Amino acid sequence: MRNVKTMDGNTAAAYISYAFTEVAAIYPITPSSPMAESVDEWSAHGKKNIFGDTVHVAEMQSEGGAAGAFHGALQGGALTSTYTASQGMLLMLPNMYKVAGELLPGVFHIAARALANHALSIFGDHQDVMSARATGCAMLAESNVQEIMDLAGIAHLAAIKGRVPFINFFDGFRTSHEIQKVEVMEYDELEPLIDKEALAAFRARALDPDRPVIRGTAENPDIYFQHCEAANPYYDALPDIVQDYMDKISAITGRTYHLFDYYGAPDADRVIVAIGSVSDICKDVADAINASGEKVGIVNVHLYRPFSVDHFINRLPETVKKIAVLDRTREPGAIGEPLFLDVQSAVTAAGRDIKVCGGRYGLGSKDVIPEDIMAVYEHLKAEMPRHNFTVSIKDDVTGLSLTPVPVPEKESKLVSCKFWGFGSDGTVGANKSAIKIIGDHTDMYAQGYFAYDSKKSGGVTISHLRFGPDPIRKPYLIRKADYIACHRPSYVYKYDLLRGFKPGGIFLLNCQWRPEDLEHALPAALKRKLASLHAKFYIIDAFEIAKKIGLGGRINMIMQSAFFHLTKIIPEADAVKYLKDANEHSYGRKGQNVVDMNNAAVDAGIAGAVEIPIPEEWAHATEGGFIAKINRPDFVRDVCDVMNRQEGDDLPVSTFKGWEDGTFTTGTSHYERPAAAIQVPEWIPENCISCNQCAFVCPHAAIRPFIVTEEEEARAPEGFICRDLPGPKKGLKYRIIVSPEDCYGCSICANVCPAPKKALVMKPIETQLDKQKYWDYAITLPRKENPMNKFTVRGSQFEPTYFEFSGACAGCGETPYVHLVTNLFGDRMLIANATGCSSIYGASAPSMPYCTNAEGQGPAWANSLFEDNAEFGLGMHLGEIKLRRRVEEKLNEVLPSSDENTKTAIEEWLAGKDVGDGTRSRAEKLEAALNAKVSSHPEYKEILALKDHFIKKSQWIFGGDGWAYDIGFGGLDHVLASGEDINVLVLDTEVYSNTGGQSSKSTPAAAIAKFAAAGKKTKKKDLGMIAVSYGYIYVAQIALGADMNQAVKAIHEAESYPGPSLIIAYAPCINHGIKAGMGEASAEQKAAVECGYWCNWRYDPRLLDAGKNPFHLDSREPKGDFRKFLLGEVRYASLQKLFPQEAEALFEKTEKDARARRQSYVRMQKSFDLEMQEHQAAKQTAAEHR
Repeated sequence: MRNVKTMDGNTAAAYISYAFTEVAAIYPITPSSPMAESVDEWSAHGKKNIFGDTVHVAEMQSEGGAAGAFHGALQGGALTSTYTASQGMLLMLPNMYKVAGELLPGVFHIAARALANHALSIFGDHQDVMSARATGCAMLAESNVQEIMDLAGIAHLAAIKGRVPFINFFDGFRTSHEIQKVEVMEYDELEPLIDKEALAAFRARALDPDRPVIRGTAENPDIYFQHCEAANPYYDALPDIVQDYMDKISAITGRTYHLFDYYGAPDADRVIVAIGSVSDICKDVADAINASGEKVGIVNVHLYRPFSVDHFINRLPETVKKIAVLDRTREPGAIGEPLFLDVQSAVTAAGRDIKVCGGRYGLGSKDVIPEDIMAVYEHLKAEMPRHNFTVSIKDDVTGLSLTPVPVPEKESKLVSCKFWGFGSDGTVGANKSAIKIIGDHTDMYAQGYFAYDSKKSGGVTISHLRFGPDPIRKPYLIRKADYIACHRPSYVYKYDLLRGFKPGGIFLLNCQWRPEDLEHALPAALKRKLASLHAKFYIIDAFEIAKKIGLGGRINMIMQSAFFHLTKIIPEADAVKYLKDANEHSYGRKGQNVVDMNNAAVDAGIAGAVEIPIPEEWAHATEGGFIAKINRPDFVRDVCDVMNRQEGDDLPVSTFKGWEDGTFTTGTSHYERPAAAIQVPEWIPENCISCNQCAFVCPHAAIRPFIVTEEEEARAPEGFICRDLPGPKKGLKYRIIVSPEDCYGCSICANVCPAPKKALVMKPIETQLDKQKYWDYAITLPRKENPMNKFTVRGSQFEPTYFEFSGACAGCGETPYVHLVTNLFGDRMLIANATGCSSIYGASAPSMPYCTNAEGQGPAWANSLFEDNAEFGLGMHLGEIKLRRRVEEKLNEVLPSSDENTKTAIEEWLAGKDVGDGTRSRAEKLEAALNAKVSSHPEYKEILALKDHFIKKSQWIFGGDGWAYDIGFGGLDHVLASGEDINVLVLDTEVYSNTGGQSSKSTPAAAIAKFAAAGKKTKKKDLGMIAVSYGYIYVAQIALGADMNQAVKAIHEAESYPGPSLIIAYAPCINHGIKAGMGEASAEQKAAVECGYWCNWRYDPRLLDAGKNPFHLDSREPKGDFRKFLLGEVRYASLQKLFPQEAEALFEKTEKDARARRQSYVRMQKSFDLEMQEHQAAKQTAAEHR
């Protein structure tokens, strides 16, 4: 019996590639990052490849850098791999051409993903790999996790033997993240397959000064073409080399593989040709059709490049009359997609009389179901099947889509389970553990796949688990479930949880409701469904259990043990043992107390589920619980609400008529009201000191101060208690109001509250939901003029909110900065946002948190890519200033002939055109003056056509440290050096937060991060000092929780500076593993500054011109405990547990680095002081000599 293991596609690819790899050049990108993470972790822990060595892993600054290092390592004679997807793969294209042209045996492992066009999609299709089909790299594809295990090694073996680099690819997410039980290829089975002579020849060709050669020359028209063609024999030989290795793998595994695998009736008349996971669906559908007496088949393409016509035609039954080619990509304007064109050409070249049509499917991981494939087989029955069809969508614009057709059902012993979880509650991790327990410890096959919405850790997660006695060939979401668990009670009001629930199935609801509460708490529709489906209904209060144990909101282990208890998939005693073993493995690095708490959760979960008999009257229920919805625009109701109900797949193409370019309306998050919190803050008015710090630090803008008049207070709902507003203006009242349905319950506001007696206390959400009416009333009130200076902590929060209810994690350290900057300048902001956390929580359909004021003004936001954000932002600015200069020129032209009033408005505008403060009033005055005289001055019409450019836009460039320190650093450096009036905000979490916490050059030494599994060895790059070296860039480092006033001051100074500015903002992140929890994110910033881990400072070049010290170190001399700070975060503390010998030295190094960094700031401040004194003395001396 072969060794069997449960793993996902990325792990299988990483496992195989590790065997053949000596150097891995890596860079993170979803969904391929886990491959590189596994290789890095295995290397850090000493895992040996087939050469008896560890892999040397090098994280680069970008995918382009990784491809360059990949190329160089191959020229150095080391077998090299890299892992990427999507835009990252596009950055590798130039080097793909190079390594192919130089016949180097490297392998690119690709989790194939969509490309960003009208919008970014992190999900799977073949747009990226199909863009590489002309590079000269061979292309090998797999359809499922077992095929990756079996075939990925062939890419390495054939590359060595055939001297052609390989792209080894599989579907991103659908295969890369699908967990399956697979038979494992052992390294000692793979090692004998290497062509040792070919490997020795590769080593001998390495660049070596003992055998010097010249490579990468420039060639002229006389020989370039011939030299290209000289490589043809290598490509001619490659298909047979690959098939030979497939035969050898088949001999080892017993599973047969060919370049093109045919499955179905040997005398089929209709055949589908496809690449990737859809092939498995086609096989199931073909079985069902053939069982009814029809003759169909499926050709699964493995070796796509070189495309061997002979091998393809030989696998095709002689009886085939029609072929439908399915492409998971789109080439607008082409006569067909790539695979279709190849198949059409192959059929023609072979002289076969077969009608070939092509269609598109599954873009951006669009789920493809058996009914879609059935529709394709039915389509082929037509005399002339229509080319250019689509499946899995409804195209009511160009009419290209095929309507799904039912598939005859077969008997199955498969058990299907769905889990509705909340991002960060541990549901997904627990379900991965459950699959591995069942897959690794029983004879059953297991499959797991996880679907997410657009939020960060606070979104909905839906886990799809299948278990059964036979291999599971179902790469699509569960539509008929035997078991459904809902881990968040608010979901009963938001989603159709029982859609596709099988009669007699088990439904487990986690809630704080007691059995007697369910009658009025559950929605009527849910009660009716439970009754009509004769469900076995259970409830459990996992929140209360987790709270008692000390697990906070982590309910995963409780719900997982309840699942095993209720389903009896494996004996309960075995389940308990395996769960507790998994706890040790998963949480051991976090400390024994964490293991013990999770073990207690296992026992509590088994005991905690309570069965609820379903009353007969529920079958006709008409009353029950609900959450009222506020009035919403048509677009929100017809599009956003549908998507938020997880029913976006049902939207037709016509939905996006008028929005074809990807434009989305602002402020849609305002209508979502997720009610996601377990506890929310309650305001205690008599304790409040009206400092507004709670609103200042709130990551989701769910708590705000409202100014109200006495009349508005009188009209307010009962209980709307107000306080007199202290300050210069009398007669105003204020109230701190929470939106319970928008709050994520992080508790930062309550923790930050500086009142002697706390003015905010956390209370269970069900006690606060009736206070939603206060919020709903307050947001309808007319805005009052800010009675305070907006450039203060307190005053800033009386400005309109332009960024609210984002999809960021509860306790996010980034969003308070975005909220603050938009508070101050939102009505005139242009934002270029690098891809990353801030773009995903900032603009993931349908949640748009950027919003407008009552006049409809607000930030105009756009995202281009990851690497080009600084240049993109500069381009926005250049476009704007070009048009503003035109306004300036035309105003100068008309100035002499204008009347006094208009002349005054023009002169005021010209004098203040580059000043942000007051720009809107000057613009309005200018527009009014021109409009008043346009009838007698027709030349004003041309100027008024440019009125959108009257106000001075505030150009901002947002991004994380992965962008600013690494992939975008070259562009950022250039844009800052340009001298243009742009503002850059770097949200510094010290890791690549969006892709899961990989190390960046911002990561300090000793931090364990993905891609730095043994702790980072090098110190943090000082981006701020690099910028200061130019002398004319405003630079500041800020940490909101440490010094709120300094943050406001720095942001104001940066925006007002008439040149480039850079603000580096320290942002605690969920990836840091703050032991006190994300509710202490502000306190963590404070602790970081107090111990000297982070320094706040400002450099303002204007002061130098005024004869003052431009550098100000705002942080005081450190007094906090540096080591205590480090050990309060898992990213540092885990180093002690995993690598105790190295930990001490690395902790010392990172503390020493921080001290040295601070000393450099102290030296700079003193040196400027000295310079100022010398300058003053020189001036004095000069005056005395006059």
